[in-house]
Amino acid sequence: MTLERFVALQWLALTAGCAWLLYLLAPILTPFVAAAILAYICDPLVRRLCQFGLSRTLATLLVMLALLGVLVLLALIMLPLLQREATLFVTRLPDLLDAVRIKLLPWLQQQFGMDLSWDAATLKEFLLSHLQGAGGAAARMLPWLGGGGSALLMLVMNVLLIPVALFYLLRDWPQVLANIEQILPRRQHPKMLVIAGEVDRVLAEFLRGQLAVMLLMSACYVIGLRLTGLEFALPIGLVAGMLVFVPYLGMITGLALATLAAFTQFDHFSGVLLVWVVFGSGQLLEGMVVTPKLVGERIGLHPLAVIFALLAFGQLFGFFGVLLALPLSAVLLVGLRHVRGWYLDSTLFRG
Repeated sequence: MTLERFVALQWLALTAGCAWLLYLLAPILTPFVAAAILAYICDPLVRRLCQFGLSRTLATLLVMLALLGVLVLLALIMLPLLQREATLFVTRLPDLLDAVRIKLLPWLQQQFGMDLSWDAATLKEFLLSHLQGAGGAAARMLPWLGGGGSALLMLVMNVLLIPVALFYLLRDWPQVLANIEQILPRRQHPKMLVIAGEVDRVLAEFLRGQLAVMLLMSACYVIGLRLTGLEFALPIGLVAGMLVFVPYLGMITGLALATLAAFTQFDHFSGVLLVWVVFGSGQLLEGMVVTPKLVGERIGLHPLAVIFALLAFGQLFGFFGVLLALPLSAVLLVGLRHVRGWYLDSTLFRG
């Protein structure tokens, strides 16, 4: 066995071992991965504050306070809206039930031959007849609820661990990078630094493109909801647009808030339908046009490659795969460029 093959097998074994270790530690890695992503995003702000003479620790605290302020501002926008809409919805619930009983049920019976009746007595009888079955189902679900309580406790611990990990990573980010650089193989050190620089530039383009998507989709949702006549078009549109960086979260949150607001504001179902059309059109526009153009082209991915990356990483890694699909694809793209260059210079290609 030649020395080159032996070294290649060593790297392969090391990569496989690291992948297996990551697989075993996956349940506890979420807060650290989230903190590392936030640290990478916020590091330029900390460095900019350090240029004004602030210590790294103080700059880190200021940036984290700014992040907390953004979260508080989002909560201040969301909570009063939810409270008012929930109150109006409960107030109008009897009218909505009467509308369903008077309009929807006869229409279903006329169109599909469904013989449905809905009044207070029928609803009471239905609840009483299913109460015993519901109790049995709850008893059967108690073991699952115990496991769900453990999962909830783990979720709370992860959420509390993120700011702690973020503080230490952000404060020590230059030292973390220096430690990683020190363990790089000296022979491949220059090449790895070049690749790391390209990855950093691609990820920076991704972040700028994602910010542009958030601003554009916020404007689209606000304008679209305003055209439907929705009273809370501005806050709902801003929330839906700002959350678009998490796939589907912005659309689902905005759709739920807008539907609740539409049910409490409009007297006809056509207003609710228009709100649904706005969010359906916005989701298609964001997924098929805006993200591929503003993000995909910035990081060098074809629009079809962007769509394929979202589907592929979502299938392989679930929700977090969809969330990290584009930045991971950008990193893989940089690696594939260098692999292509190595292949074109190899004897395998030249024959």
